[in-house]
Amino acid sequence: MLAGVVGWIGYLSVMQSVALVLPDSRIEEAHALAPNNGRIAGRLSQTLYRPDASGAERTRAVTIAREALRHDPTAVEAVATLAADALTRGDKAEGERLLAYSQTLSRRDLRTQLIAIELAVARDDISGALNHYDIALRSKKNASDLLFPVLTSALTNPAIRTGLVKTLGGRPNWGNDFISHAARSDADPAASAAFFRSLQAIHVPVSDASSVSLINRLLVIGLSDEAWAYYAVARPGSDRRQSRDPTFKSVIEARSAFDWNAVNSIGVSTAILPNAANGLFDFTVSMGNGGTLLQQLQMLPPGDYVLEGRSVGIEQPVRSHPYWILRCHAGGEIGRVEVPNSSQAGGRFQGSIHVSADCPVQMLALVARSPDEINGVSGQIDRIVIRPARALAPTRTAP
Repeated sequence: MLAGVVGWIGYLSVMQSVALVLPDSRIEEAHALAPNNGRIAGRLSQTLYRPDASGAERTRAVTIAREALRHDPTAVEAVATLAADALTRGDKAEGERLLAYSQTLSRRDLRTQLIAIELAVARDDISGALNHYDIALRSKKNASDLLFPVLTSALTNPAIRTGLVKTLGGRPNWGNDFISHAARSDADPAASAAFFRSLQAIHVPVSDASSVSLINRLLVIGLSDEAWAYYAVARPGSDRRQSRDPTFKSVIEARSAFDWNAVNSIGVSTAILPNAANGLFDFTVSMGNGGTLLQQLQMLPPGDYVLEGRSVGIEQPVRSHPYWILRCHAGGEIGRVEVPNSSQAGGRFQGSIHVSADCPVQMLALVARSPDEINGVSGQIDRIVIRPARALAPTRTAP
């Protein structure tokens, strides 16, 4: 008899253990194995009490939730189910009482936090809603899949954006992931740019990768002024009246269209080699190949400009010389400057270019002609800048 009792207890223990590890997709099976386990019953009640549930399913969910609490008064999932049901029935007082009890039991239940968010939003309590977002995102790894898109869409609201900046100022563990999500989101890149500028104003870091992703998204949808405004904050000291990083000194983790970008293709090998003292751009083009080697997007105001620079190691027939070209981003060449052999004038080159008012965005590029020589074309550029023909007056970086 004793052996039988021990065996039965062991069987129940095994069934409880098996039931506890079954996923939510098998929660009915888990409940059948351990019908008296309050936590499993609470999980089942949440699964049944979903937005598209029928009346019968909701009734069953409430019954199971009450049974769960009889077996285990701390079954927070069951409390959350009853709170949701009370609010659905219009019993706000009972719903809020149960919700407070659920918060007392545990802050890790996602349903509880979602209900609390809905109530705070209904009261126009932005601070309270963001507090529950923070709790949910800190405690549940999968909460970001549900909540990040909602938060990103809400960035268009200045009050929510301000509150979220304050929240991220506390450096929550989900902050960097949300910044990355907002940078890639199609919701409203302009709102994300305003959000990122506010973060940087309180010294919350935004990674180069996130900044570049956002800048390029703004450019893709035609918001070039917004893209530049954010770039000027991300790269302090940038001036739209001239090109940037003339001697390739900047070590950049990720490059936007406003930075120098080396272009590699079949038969074309290029590399930007930054150095704090003086970097350079290196290129090699094999026979029969050519095209764009290096480029940087510009937003030069209308006026007259000088393009100047210096090459190293270029010794080719005139027909194989590379050249700099400034194109209107909407199409059409504005001007070009040839790059002569480096043995001439110490490798220095210069030319004049006029930018008209009907071309607000331009692309500056180094282009290689297709060489006929078996050795192709190779060389380096250690300085390149396009600047106003007249001396620059001091300018203030965009806020």
